[in-house]
Amino acid sequence: MTNKIVEVLLVEDNPDDVDLALLALEDHHVANRIEVVRDGAEALDFLFCRGDYAHRSPGNKPRVVLLDLKLPRVDGLEVLRQIKDDPRTRHIPVIMLTASQEEKDRIRSYENGVNSYIVKPVDFDQFKEAMRAIGYYWLLLNEPPPDTP
Repeated sequence: MTNKIVEVLLVEDNPDDVDLALLALEDHHVANRIEVVRDGAEALDFLFCRGDYAHRSPGNKPRVVLLDLKLPRVDGLEVLRQIKDDPRTRHIPVIMLTASQEEKDRIRSYENGVNSYIVKPVDFDQFKEAMRAIGYYWLLLNEPPPDTP
């Protein structure tokens, strides 16, 4: 899925959470094109079209990033900081989707420009509903700003 339009970039290292998120998004038909990356460094490579993703078109930005906080190689806060610090990516909505209920993590996420902070529900049905609501709002209702050069 390298040069196709990507609606959702899912940055998640837990295979069970990846499977649940994909199942929930597909069940509710809110996203057709989902790219999954397993760590923060891969997410940055994907977004900035470098490394294994150097062949990607920089204009093919995801409509939303679902970002885990605790990631290998580069943590979610650093990924968020780099997304929001770069004029090419700062307008991409980033949803922190994490197990962390720590107030300091929520505060630091908002200080770094996260658009939403959601604690992953443990119950599968609640998780499915959360993913449906995320997809519905960010992909169908939200009006993003026009692309900037």
